[in-house]
Amino acid sequence: MGFLSKIKEGLSKTSKSITTQLSGMFSAFTGANDEFFEELEETLILSDLGAETASNAVENLRETVRQNGLKNADEIKNALRDILAEILDVGDGALKLGTKPSVILVIGVNGVGKTTTIGKLAMKLGAEGKKVLLCAGDTFRAAAGEQLSVWASRAGADIVRRDEGADPASVIFDGLNAAKSRGVDVVICDTAGRLHNKSNLMNELNKINRIISKELPEADKEVLLVLDATTGQNGLVQARQFKESAEITGVVLTKLDGTAKGGIVFAIADKLRIPVKLVGVGEKAEDLIEFNGQEFTEAILE
Repeated sequence: MGFLSKIKEGLSKTSKSITTQLSGMFSAFTGANDEFFEELEETLILSDLGAETASNAVENLRETVRQNGLKNADEIKNALRDILAEILDVGDGALKLGTKPSVILVIGVNGVGKTTTIGKLAMKLGAEGKKVLLCAGDTFRAAAGEQLSVWASRAGADIVRRDEGADPASVIFDGLNAAKSRGVDVVICDTAGRLHNKSNLMNELNKINRIISKELPEADKEVLLVLDATTGQNGLVQARQFKESAEITGVVLTKLDGTAKGGIVFAIADKLRIPVKLVGVGEKAEDLIEFNGQEFTEAILE
């Protein structure tokens, strides 16, 4: 099943998704009047785009309709699709893992699915023929290392871990050196689930970043922020705070198959200028898929 099908299947599970709401609007389309544009803006806001992003998108649509004399639902839907696709065009969505080793640093608050994302990513990269090593840098949460060990076993990946309470930065240091000596292709580093307003944990994140830069200065590095799609605008608040402490290269959006409305994808791109690189649309390893902005807008407007 391709990206388009998986996104449509995931978003079809909630009647509040952006797909369902827009489908209903265009099915009942009677004309591009003020009432239509006001309802569209409200629909986008309620779908988690956020007020400013939704307002700008609708204003752009109004102008496009006026300038081009668009009349029917299909023309206006296509114009909206182009506007939304442009919002998502904020950078390369592909993971940059060209060096050996390359590093993926995974960050985010507790409960968003970091460990599961790491496990699925390890399996995905392993299936591509890459040798993967996991670093159990979340030493604060009980059983985090055990959970990561289970995923390492499933993925056929190496793992470096220490006992609970160990210094996270030292675990990352050990992992990077192990990667160099073992000929690893990709090192995936777990980190403690930290609240974005806890300065001591953010300082620890900065320390980890410095160690990676020192030990592997030439390596490609992805810093992936994992966000739970069901949290909506709260995810945007988290992302803003993390962006201040880490050079985030991309977002992984989990739980896009649950109660998520889907519009947060646009809010992240518009407000933070960070590309969504991966999305989780199910429980299986293959349900962590590379994000495609063009196909995402196709899916929600089809």
